[in-house]
Amino acid sequence: MDIRQLHAHEREQLLALYIDLHGQDEPLENDVIERVWQKILHNPDYLCMGGFVGSELVTSCCLIIIDNLTRGGRPYALIENVVTHHAHRRQGHGHQLLQHCLTTAWERGCYKVMLMSGRLDENTMRFYERAGFDRKSKQAFIARQEKSH
Repeated sequence: MDIRQLHAHEREQLLALYIDLHGQDEPLENDVIERVWQKILHNPDYLCMGGFVGSELVTSCCLIIIDNLTRGGRPYALIENVVTHHAHRRQGHGHQLLQHCLTTAWERGCYKVMLMSGRLDENTMRFYERAGFDRKSKQAFIARQEKSH
């Protein structure tokens, strides 16, 4: 599997892969998709990574490097939107991608990498633990803005 940062022309493959992440998601207008995609592509601290088998994008996640004024000024990272195409699961692709992202974060000087998952089943938890994440060392808190009707 080839792991690298996604290119501009691979946006549609990524959006198709995201169907396996969320199934139904809030609809986005094409102009919003293009604006956000361009911001991601031009931000050197927002790495949209993909794993390819041949020319097919089979796994992806985003690695975001965040500047920090603690820990000696070392940044930290966040991994978000981890997804592997359903036909390619349990083949090690997601694990390889996460290992690549951790290596990238360490090379960029990050002192920690955080990842949150909305999937609470034991298989998902073990998947992240095998990739090097500790589910017991911190507690996540999430606030969401209520949607107005």
